[in-house]
Amino acid sequence: MNDDRHPEDVDAAGADAADADAVRRGDAPAEDLPPLRLHTLLTLAVILFALDLLTKCIVVATITPGDPVPIIGDFARFALVRNPGAAFSMATGMTWLLTLVAVAVVIGVIRIGRKLRSLWWAIGLGMVLGGAVGNLADRLFRSPGPLQGHVVDFVAVGSFPVFNVADSAIVCGATLLVVATLFGFELDGTRVGRDDGTEPGGAVHGIDRRNADTSATDDRSTKNDSSTTDSVTNDDSVTNNDSVTNNDSVTNNDSARERDTEHTGKGNTT
Repeated sequence: MNDDRHPEDVDAAGADAADADAVRRGDAPAEDLPPLRLHTLLTLAVILFALDLLTKCIVVATITPGDPVPIIGDFARFALVRNPGAAFSMATGMTWLLTLVAVAVVIGVIRIGRKLRSLWWAIGLGMVLGGAVGNLADRLFRSPGPLQGHVVDFVAVGSFPVFNVADSAIVCGATLLVVATLFGFELDGTRVGRDDGTEPGGAVHGIDRRNADTSATDDRSTKNDSSTTDSVTNDDSVTNNDSVTNNDSVTNNDSARERDTEHTGKGNTT
């Protein structure tokens, strides 16, 4: 079966298919993707780590254990607590294991951040990284010793477990990641389920992956229909030309027969 499409239509259809495949694989050209967000992630993590470290140093230097400082009566207060467990005083008997988990979290976040293009994921992971490093520093460098250090907690609200800046950063960052996932924001900066796929901070802010393939297919179908129409038109033109040629041939044959009849009549007369 012959392909009656024009070469430029074939090339365009192939380019559309290649673009759709690139979107699905995440291999779209760099200029069509939001920028990498590793710098944003690390900057936020450093700021939160510095804030956590500063507040802990101030609390250790100014507050005596067992002597809380009221902020809003007895509801909110600063109270120095040495916590051997996880965030909000959980798993207090597993200090060494929590230290190893924190190390794994830090390494994992940095590895993910190298290819991260989503602003919301960068903020969430940056908060998790900053909090994880803040508490990890306590476990490595505070008493009673490396991998066994107790984390400094100092914010007490009502009957809620005492926490610190790092704990708040981890919880808020994890919550933001869950929300970003629910709203379709992905690590590569695209947004699933939205026509414009917008995400702040990018030149082209994202691509609706579910519509990309459909658009490419529709374009190819339109081009194929155009090519088919051109082919039918060309076939009609050839048919019409053949008809004209046949009519001319019949006319010529009739003229020849008339001339032969005239000559024959003249000969008989003679």
